[in-house]
Amino acid sequence: MYYIYHIPGKKIGVARNLKYRVTLMQGYQPGEYEVLDQSDSIDYISNREIELQKAYGYAVDPVLYKDLFKSYNKNNAMITFSSQTTTFPFERKDLREKLIAYIGHSWMTEDGLFTIDKETIDWIAKNAQKSMFDKEKSYIYNKAFAEYLSEKDSVETSEVFDNIRKWAKDRGLYDKGDVKTQYVKLMEEAGELAQSIIKQDDVEFVDAIGDIVVVLTNLAHLGGYTIEECIDAAYTQISTRKGAMVNGSFVKQESL
Repeated sequence: MYYIYHIPGKKIGVARNLKYRVTLMQGYQPGEYEVLDQSDSIDYISNREIELQKAYGYAVDPVLYKDLFKSYNKNNAMITFSSQTTTFPFERKDLREKLIAYIGHSWMTEDGLFTIDKETIDWIAKNAQKSMFDKEKSYIYNKAFAEYLSEKDSVETSEVFDNIRKWAKDRGLYDKGDVKTQYVKLMEEAGELAQSIIKQDDVEFVDAIGDIVVVLTNLAHLGGYTIEECIDAAYTQISTRKGAMVNGSFVKQESL
């Protein structure tokens, strides 16, 4: 699925993975951007992005999203990609060494945005195949790389929640606390979030949201669930939900 996202006052763009593209790559949290449209057709979404950029008065991308399938590094050594593979202009045995010069380099495929860093270099070097057409080139399968990135992101997120649970357990919260006390704590943190919004205090805003996530993690645990299960259940419900923006909030279709 392709998503057209809007960062108010900044830009309109396209992403396959909103968390990776908008939050991790650009630093915008959910609530700081909105989804304007979505489709599984790259042709539709490419043209729709341009339409919306014009309608909102933003700079229009000079190249359609669907055409962003070639990229060059500073030395003009070409990385080419198709709908299924990405090909590097190096032999498999030289990939680890050669790709160091490409750290920070990104390219867009139908499976999402790919970026080279120290960890992805390791994966590419281990999983690349020798090109059957040119012995001086090697390639990876885009879908496999995308799955690796998704699992990597999931593991990193899970580790955060594991650390929260360990912190709470070490302090006896799970032995002495209960869902009622955590709910009261949640309301307290929500009040602090409201105050930060009223005061336009960015530091307190971030701190309050973080505290709420911690409390929700512990509340879920005390209720016999994990926060990951709760998030997955919620996303399953909203992923196919249709509706519209009304007075700044998304209202599901049956409520309109």
